[in-house]
Amino acid sequence: MPKEFEIAREFEVDATPEQVWTAFTAGTGGWLWPMEAPEPREGGRGPFGSTVTVWDPPHHYTNRVADVEGISEQTLNQLDYTIEPRDEGRRAWVRYVHSGIFVDDWDNQYDGASKHTGFYLHTLREYLTHFDGRPVAFTTFDGPEGGRAPDALATVARALGLTDGTTAGDRVQARGPGGRSLDAVVDYRDPYFIGLRTDDTLVRFFGRNHWGHTVGVSVHDFALDADAKADEAAWQDWLTGAFSKS
Repeated sequence: MPKEFEIAREFEVDATPEQVWTAFTAGTGGWLWPMEAPEPREGGRGPFGSTVTVWDPPHHYTNRVADVEGISEQTLNQLDYTIEPRDEGRRAWVRYVHSGIFVDDWDNQYDGASKHTGFYLHTLREYLTHFDGRPVAFTTFDGPEGGRAPDALATVARALGLTDGTTAGDRVQARGPGGRSLDAVVDYRDPYFIGLRTDDTLVRFFGRNHWGHTVGVSVHDFALDADAKADEAAWQDWLTGAFSKS
């Protein structure tokens, strides 16, 4: 049965309101995925066929769409971003609200969307703090069928060389594609997601097996010679190998 939902988050970040605004409206590949930039006016076209209903840079932006393109689980989607200056404009306070209507499987859809929101907004803060404004090569893909197993994200952690005691904030020598050692910070870790940050890359691992899908990987590569296709081939081979050994 269709039912409304709302997911709201508030946070502060060491970035100016203008930087946050740009990340939300034009720099989404650095922390989420590349998407169509909104037309900069009320009534303009926004991502995924939405309409811009509020446009007040760099303070307030809202887009809204019915019958979301490519998402059969929703009949209404609204994203609302409020940004206020802190510390004389050197930092920003942000309120993000995702609302709409899920068609069915409400509890599962809401749980997945809510937990993903926390991880995506954490990645936004990582981007703003470490990589803001740098060109990015982005890729994302799903794992093999074995990535649906209940312990799929634990398999990913073992393949990376993380232990049960490895927590967010730890610096590690992670095992990456081709047997390379990655000097990385584990910037996020819980039962659902793992985030790694190197000097030029954010690598995100999504435990979507918890919601009936396979694990997924996203790579935000800020290196000068970044190649999204090469990143995808390398990490997909790594992920396939992780489950072939499990």
